[in-house]
Amino acid sequence: MKIYLILLFSVFSFIALAQEAPVKWATQETFFEDLIGKDLPPFNGLTINKKQLSNADLKNQVVVINFWFEKCPPCIAEIPELNNLVAKYDKKAVRFIGITHDSAANARRFQKRNGYKYEIVSLSKDEIRKLNINHGFPSNVLVGKDGKIIYATANISFSDPQFKAKSVLFEEKLNGTLTRN
Repeated sequence: MKIYLILLFSVFSFIALAQEAPVKWATQETFFEDLIGKDLPPFNGLTINKKQLSNADLKNQVVVINFWFEKCPPCIAEIPELNNLVAKYDKKAVRFIGITHDSAANARRFQKRNGYKYEIVSLSKDEIRKLNINHGFPSNVLVGKDGKIIYATANISFSDPQFKAKSVLFEEKLNGTLTRN
């Protein structure tokens, strides 16, 4: 009987110790945090101007990647903010790429209609899923010249209080990358 009690006590002790370890819940934020320092995964797609574009074409460039699609209201809402980033950093050797699962023809029409200034690449939903660097739409990923992910966040908005702090941090990381290089 003593052995059973000791065994039972040991099991409960291990359970109690295991519960003291902090739990890291899988959220959009933790997903983005886990991307930092990882390589931009390989991809190969066509721009809406029918030019091949792959991650290899982005070597030695600071890149901002925006994942979007045309029927995504938050994606459309952030376009003015994204266009402001293009205007501010385009002359500072930052490449702005939008990745969508919309067809190239639909993306081209969308760009004309909405004035979206990013270079657009059309990939299939499956190709985007395999990249595993966006967690919903929109997602924004900052990649350094070394091809490593520096920062990622969902919506970019400097006016919406819900997204402002992360948008400011995104731009600070972008500025920091440019001053280091």
